[in-house]
Amino acid sequence: MLSRVRVWLNRTYAENVFFMDQLRRNPSDRAVEIHATHGDPDSPVLAAADTAELEPEGLSPAAYVEFALDQCQRRGIDVFVPRLHQAAIVAHRADFAAVGTALLAPPPEGVAVFHDKVVAYEAVQSIGVPVPPWWRVRTAADLVTAVEALEADGHKACFKPASGAGGVGFRVITRTPFSLAQLNGFPSPYVSLDMVVEALEQAGEEVDWLVMPRLEQPEVSVDTLTGTDNRVRLAIGRTKNGRRRGFTQDEQWLEPARLIAEGFGLHYLSNIQFRMFGDRPVLMDVNTRPAGGLHQLSLCGVNVPWAAVQLALGEETGVIEPPFLGQDYTVVSGPRQLRPASVPVPVPHQRVEEVEQPLLPSVPAPAPAMEAAAEVLPL
Repeated sequence: MLSRVRVWLNRTYAENVFFMDQLRRNPSDRAVEIHATHGDPDSPVLAAADTAELEPEGLSPAAYVEFALDQCQRRGIDVFVPRLHQAAIVAHRADFAAVGTALLAPPPEGVAVFHDKVVAYEAVQSIGVPVPPWWRVRTAADLVTAVEALEADGHKACFKPASGAGGVGFRVITRTPFSLAQLNGFPSPYVSLDMVVEALEQAGEEVDWLVMPRLEQPEVSVDTLTGTDNRVRLAIGRTKNGRRRGFTQDEQWLEPARLIAEGFGLHYLSNIQFRMFGDRPVLMDVNTRPAGGLHQLSLCGVNVPWAAVQLALGEETGVIEPPFLGQDYTVVSGPRQLRPASVPVPVPHQRVEEVEQPLLPSVPAPAPAMEAAAEVLPL
């Protein structure tokens, strides 16, 4: 009988409750126990886990590595899926291996390349992957120069932090002055150029932004599973066009994703995003971690989280072809149970043993056909 597998997810996205569900429903029926830690006592991943602890706040990356090593040793973690402080953690892979824990994350070199979007664009261009035109902006003058160059070519300019995850800090530049119209309805990503320039000038400090044309739909996120030999075992594109979602195996999306995953050694799970610039796909972003929507691939008949854990354990999966592509779908939200609201939040000097709390009764996992309907939730 195969032994149980103990998996830890640290401070991860709320929708990774479905990642956890899939691990438990693995096709080998192997027992999986899941440990979760988070800084928010109301994170649904804490309630979905078999054991859970609140994370101390205010730890430096180095101190967090010590915290993580203690968790792995004390909890008997076989596979650790790090999101928070991923770069610091993967730099200590040998230390985790020494306590019996495999890291489900790329090596330090792969993580470093894609931490900075400018470095990433320069790197992928060198292996033949197309990227949109871009400017690195530090000052108001830099911003105006970039916006004017894009507008001269008929493009709408947007900007986002050169380092960051998700859509945090993303804005689209408009020449329309701010007015009462902007206060009607829901908040908009559009912001007046004059307002941004004024804010930069008043701040008196430099920013680090990437300015580029606003790219068009469809957006395609290619989820890749790559072994430590740098060979891709699985690549499936998830398409997004407005509210309509779907899947693709079109090589115009998969080929550049494979080039990136194999060329930069993005071991295990990564998510490589493309959009259209004119009539061709260009790279938008690379995430060196499991995507929040990874569970949606269950609609194609594959259990990617479990395949990744197998690779991390040294068990070869071979090339995985989806038996079918799921039909188009949309996403809707649904409730998940939480832990009691009275759980205290630890401070850095507390022993982690002092803050462990009993879990709520487990919540039945959603049916496989329904789990892709979960709305992406914030951290």
